[in-house]
Amino acid sequence: MLQLIAAALLACGCVSLAEVADWPPADSYVPKISCHQSDAAERCEEIRAAWTGLYADAIAGRIESQRKVSFCLSTGCNKGIVVEPVLGCAWRQVIAASRNPQINDADRTNIERYCGPRALDEAGRKAASDRSQTWLTLLGVTP
Repeated sequence: MLQLIAAALLACGCVSLAEVADWPPADSYVPKISCHQSDAAERCEEIRAAWTGLYADAIAGRIESQRKVSFCLSTGCNKGIVVEPVLGCAWRQVIAASRNPQINDADRTNIERYCGPRALDEAGRKAASDRSQTWLTLLGVTP
């Protein structure tokens, strides 16, 4: 369905191919360093082993996986994942904008914690907002 919508938008000239993004591959978030450099090497290995499936579930719209992906991108999950605070914030914004009935107070609190001025500067918040809009489009969520 999403592909059909994207094709229609391209056909009408509403967007260009340069504007249509795709999901980055899951392995682009896995650092090249060994988990043995982590204080919690076992946990680091666990998150790396689960990451591809977790990420696939997140981009399929599963809120619990989106929460975990956003947390790992914000914190690194014991050096199992590359720390990308802007992307972690963007996932938090995706969760908030999804209108999923499972959204709770913790999700709202985490927006402030991971997207607020203590976590990101103005440029970082703008970049996160832009990225979340792209991802919401890919997820088929409209404002």
